[in-house]
Amino acid sequence: MQCPFCKSDNDKVIDSRAADGGTVIRRRRQCLECDRRYTTYERIEEIPLRVIKKDGTRVPFERRKIYEGMVKACEKRPVATDTIESVVQQIERELSDIAEREITSREIGEMVMRKLRDVDQVAYVRFASVYREFKDINQFLEELRPLLERRAVEDE
Repeated sequence: MQCPFCKSDNDKVIDSRAADGGTVIRRRRQCLECDRRYTTYERIEEIPLRVIKKDGTRVPFERRKIYEGMVKACEKRPVATDTIESVVQQIERELSDIAEREITSREIGEMVMRKLRDVDQVAYVRFASVYREFKDINQFLEELRPLLERRAVEDE
């Protein structure tokens, strides 16, 4: 490490400890040339997640888009903002855990729909109808059929 004072690259680490909840290592160093001390931080290099859109273009992942889509789907429904925020955080966590740094918008949409199905079935159907671009009532009914069957089993 190059000393910020004398530019020498001859130093020693005199203290190391975790910082920022264990995501960073803080190192206290002492330059062996000028004897001054300085602090460095070591963290894992984050490679940003990119989304592959339907047309094949790649864009940076934007958490805001998931949040806004869910807010629209949940409009006038009894779904708290905290619940939406929690679901978005869950999706974001799942995305950060994947090994690949690229994911299709289709995969993200499917994740959102799976989460919405458990949060609010009307919001789920709203999101699915826009996301899957239903062309006719039959496609819409195909999406509803599993929900209705599940509800019938739960009511028994």
